Amino acid sequence: MKPARIDKKIQMPVSWSDIPFGEQYRQAIENQLSPWWPKIFGFHLLKLGHLSTEIHTDDCLISHQFNVGTGDPRFNLVAKPEALPLTQKSIDACLMTHCLAYSHDPHWLLREVDRVLIDDGWLIISGFNPFSLVGMAKLVPVLRKRQPYCSRFFPSVRVFDWLSLLNYEVLYHRNCQVIPWLSAQRRVNKSCGGIGALSVIVARKRTCPLTPTPLKFKQPKVKIGTALGAAKEISKSMKINDPS
Repeated sequence: MKPARIDKKIQMPVSWSDIPFGEQYRQAIENQLSPWWPKIFGFHLLKLGHLSTEIHTDDCLISHQFNVGTGDPRFNLVAKPEALPLTQKSIDACLMTHCLAYSHDPHWLLREVDRVLIDDGWLIISGFNPFSLVGMAKLVPVLRKRQPYCSRFFPSVRVFDWLSLLNYEVLYHRNCQVIPWLSAQRRVNKSCGGIGALSVIVARKRTCPLTPTPLKFKQPKVKIGTALGAAKEISKSMKINDPS
């Protein structure tokens, strides 16, 4: 398995239109998240990176929604995703649309987002599925330097492992958009999600361990010889005190 951290930095596209079939990808992600927005509530929704800014979140119950990133006038707050100028536990939900795919250190990025999320906060992640048509195209040497094949394709199981280490509970996961150039509403893109080009994850930060371990209490060890000696002393004292 290749290390998560790399020295090379990958430039995230400014818009979904900069990615082949990007509009279809955006619609597919919005379709997957539409049932979840009414369930997510709080005060602040952080939309991280260029691609997250174009995801429609009007159905979300959080009123204050702001974009964070660099090099784009659409950002309400200009900052690097790996160094957010936000106080600890100040964000209720965070949308990371393909942020891990374009990060040179996804571990650090997740830890930084975890720092600013409140307890029981929501984390929404999307990325490309390596076990899909897009993943197969990434194996073609000519395409590796083009979008989106120049980005990093992490298997969902690997992302689950990272979230588990940070004590997140995955509430929803779906691979969608099997055939990238078709509409997200087509039946094949809805019914055959296992090999879909996109991976969408909805997780929640938990304060208690998800796999509780039983507490082991240390009990004092009593030597058998000491116990027998104490029993003999008690027996002798009972005979001495016996009036008969």
